[in-house]
Amino acid sequence: MKAMILAAGLGTRLRPLTDYRPKALVTVAGRTLLEIALGRLQSFDVNEVIVNTHHFAGMIAEYLAAHQNFGMRIELSREEVLLDTGGGLKKAAWFFSEDVGSNQPFIVHNVDVISAIDLRRMAQFHLEHEALATLAVQQRQTSRALLFDEAGQLCGRRSGPGAGTGDANEKNLQAELIRPATAPQALGFCGIHIISPGLFAKMQEEGAFSIISTYLRLAAQGEKIFAFRADAYAWRDLGRHEDLDAAEREFARGIFPGIGRL
Repeated sequence: MKAMILAAGLGTRLRPLTDYRPKALVTVAGRTLLEIALGRLQSFDVNEVIVNTHHFAGMIAEYLAAHQNFGMRIELSREEVLLDTGGGLKKAAWFFSEDVGSNQPFIVHNVDVISAIDLRRMAQFHLEHEALATLAVQQRQTSRALLFDEAGQLCGRRSGPGAGTGDANEKNLQAELIRPATAPQALGFCGIHIISPGLFAKMQEEGAFSIISTYLRLAAQGEKIFAFRADAYAWRDLGRHEDLDAAEREFARGIFPGIGRL
């Protein structure tokens, strides 16, 4: 299985740490976020990865070269202009189309998330449900939640304070239901997807765009975009200084077992 690490962002919430380096090279417990993400993927037998870059892209290239790509095949997809998650993935489509005729799903993983999510189990779920895309989600508070129907398929999104607490009918929230659902549940996306390569042929969007917008359009057309419930797994977004501090403490307590140096 191949994977893509999304690492092109500016990391503005982590300034001043990102004033002179890319977010991917910010460290937690003595390891860069990029090394942690690569290590997680490698632990699930992923050895071919493409990383999109933009902010201090040269530093990422030098870092990987200095570490001999950690023994993996790593390609870089440099974005002169930020393409967002969907545009970045579309630019990297060639990497997942090398094996002609293969329908092997692949992983997309944000560089600034850390988790104990079982990616092998998630990939199996994806295959069993014949999904076009499977998103790791949790019931947690978030300002931007996705809505899933009783079958676990994407049916909309909701924004506003508390949008990911599970109640899709809270007051003061803006809802976008893209297909009928009796009791949609609001869940927080964890920044980890399993995707079937057939998605690329269905990506009509151009330039910079969010992959979530593509998912919503395709779900409205009847495509299978499933939720993989990851509530039982430790997970943390590392986009803010307080998150880095919390992750340091969690590493010390062994909250994320098996995540070591490459």
